[in-house]
Amino acid sequence: MSKITRTLGRVTIAIFLFLLAFLLVRRSSGNSQGSITVDGHRRTYELHVPAGYKAAQTVSLVVVLHGRLGTGHGTAGLTHFDSVSEAHGFLVVYPDGLGRSWADGRGATSSDKDGIVDVKFLSELIHKLSHDYRIDASRVFVSGISNGGFMSQRVACELSSQVAAVGVVAATMGEITASHCHPEKPVSVMLIQGTQDPLVPFQGGPMGKNGSHGTILSLQKAAEKWVDLDACDAKPEVSTLADKASDGTTIRREVFAGCKEGAEIIVYTVEGGGHTWPGGKAYLPEIIIGKTSRNMNASEALWEFFSKHALR
Repeated sequence: MSKITRTLGRVTIAIFLFLLAFLLVRRSSGNSQGSITVDGHRRTYELHVPAGYKAAQTVSLVVVLHGRLGTGHGTAGLTHFDSVSEAHGFLVVYPDGLGRSWADGRGATSSDKDGIVDVKFLSELIHKLSHDYRIDASRVFVSGISNGGFMSQRVACELSSQVAAVGVVAATMGEITASHCHPEKPVSVMLIQGTQDPLVPFQGGPMGKNGSHGTILSLQKAAEKWVDLDACDAKPEVSTLADKASDGTTIRREVFAGCKEGAEIIVYTVEGGGHTWPGGKAYLPEIIIGKTSRNMNASEALWEFFSKHALR
């Protein structure tokens, strides 16, 4: 068997496993499925309501966005956010992008190219869930991985009147998004990225072959962008998480405080980490996506971060 044939075989297997991970994981979930129509498109989502939810009680809402080719259902299994929801009593919703992608502003996905207005969809989804449940309007948060992470950045720029904080995993910020980012209110932002991410270059620049997936800021530049937008202290408090897993990754934490209206920027640099959700499901072999760090639970860290922030 030639080297080319073996390589093609590995790529075929990788694509199959990717789809399997996002389409079949947690198929027995008891979560509810819902839909709304936005701009003539039926938009779907999966919702998890914690067992202890009471109709008379106001709760926070976390919106979690899948990566390109993913689904909301698959992302519930990837992130384990349902269990965090149960532990802390907030609602979590996993929307589906049209064509399994988000119009995150890089101009690279099918949704971007088709002119889909995903910011409007997410805004209307938040409104619907706020009508159906007693959502605390000051405590709505958005997170996402990869394409969903870039979309979270766009949400922070354009929906700051609805969203108090965002979490960005395995993504940074598109240059186009950065150039148009003028949030109405300060937004708290957490950024998590691996230094060995094979799909989203840690140092920024063109993504994909010949920049086919857009041009992005480095993790450092994305953090600096938000530090400037939120008028935070330029010098962060730096610490290193304990290496409990001994899995070849270490995690540096930078906290930028002193921001306007109590906002905060936190950056987790996962040394040796790949295109993954730390503490989450390893959805493909390490040779394809890199290491999944076990030195932090990204979903728990995100909720701890979100729980400290609210719209003012």
